[in-house]
Amino acid sequence: MLEIPESQTIARQLNETVQGKTISRVIVNASPHKFAFYHGDPAGYHELLAGQVIGESIGMGAMVEIFVGDRRIVFGDGANLRYLGGTVQAPSKHQLLLEFTDGSLLVCSIQMYGTILAFMEGTLDNKYYLIAREKPSPLTDSFHKAYFDTLRTRDSDKLSAKAFLATQQRIPGLGNGVLQDILFNAGIHPKRKMDTISEKEYTIMFHSVKNTLIEMTRLAGRDTEKDLFGRAGGYKTLLSKNTYGQPCPKCGTEIQKAPYLGGAIYWCPSCQV
Repeated sequence: MLEIPESQTIARQLNETVQGKTISRVIVNASPHKFAFYHGDPAGYHELLAGQVIGESIGMGAMVEIFVGDRRIVFGDGANLRYLGGTVQAPSKHQLLLEFTDGSLLVCSIQMYGTILAFMEGTLDNKYYLIAREKPSPLTDSFHKAYFDTLRTRDSDKLSAKAFLATQQRIPGLGNGVLQDILFNAGIHPKRKMDTISEKEYTIMFHSVKNTLIEMTRLAGRDTEKDLFGRAGGYKTLLSKNTYGQPCPKCGTEIQKAPYLGGAIYWCPSCQV
C-alpha cells in the first residue's frame, strides 16, 4: 500500500520516466474492481486526458499526484503503478492504462481497494486529497516538534500509540505499514495508551517519525512494497511480515504479531513497552 516513502519514490520515478510524454490513449476499468474508486465517470477519462502532456508528479501523504496541464491524476492507497517500455506488453488486468505516443505505458492496478482520480484542476472535493495537500509532511522542516505537539490533545490521550499516529489523517501517509518501525525505534508498544507516554517519550516518538520516514524514503521505500518498475524498496523493514517470528534486531527476542485496529501489528516484547 502507498505510504509516504512509496508515494515519494514513485513520484520521483514518474518525473524521471514519463514527464514530458504525451498521452495518446486512456483505458479505464478494463478489469472491473468492486473497490476501485474513481472521480466522476471513468468513461470520460480518455476524452479528459488524451492529447495532454504529462507534467510534474508529486508525492503527498499516501497519494501520488500527476500534473497534466490544467488537469490532474491522483492515485491513492492501494493503487499499484507500473511503467512499461514500448516493447513490453500490458497486463490483461488493470484499472487504468495510459498509453503514450512513444508506445510506453503507465498501468495502474488496484489491490484490495484504491482510488484513481482524474479531474480538472480545482474541481476535486475529496477530503483525503485536501488534507494531504494541507498538512505538512514529516519529510519537511514544517513538520517540527511544535507542530507535532499540536497533534496531541486531551481526546487523543485516550488513544493507543497506533491509533494516534496512523488514524484520522493526523499524519497523512503514515499508515499501519511504516508505523511498525517508527514505534520500534521509539521503544513504544503499538497498544500503549497515549496518556501513559511521558513528554520525553513523546519527543522520542517525534524524532522516530521523522528519522524513520526519511530513511525509508532515502532508500526508495520499504522492502514489503514495490516501486514504479516492480522492484522491492531498498529499506529493510525491522518489523513486518518479512521479519515476523525472527529474532529482534536489538535484543534477539522473537518478534510478535497480532491483529489490532483493522490490521496486523508487530512488536518486540522486550524492547517495546
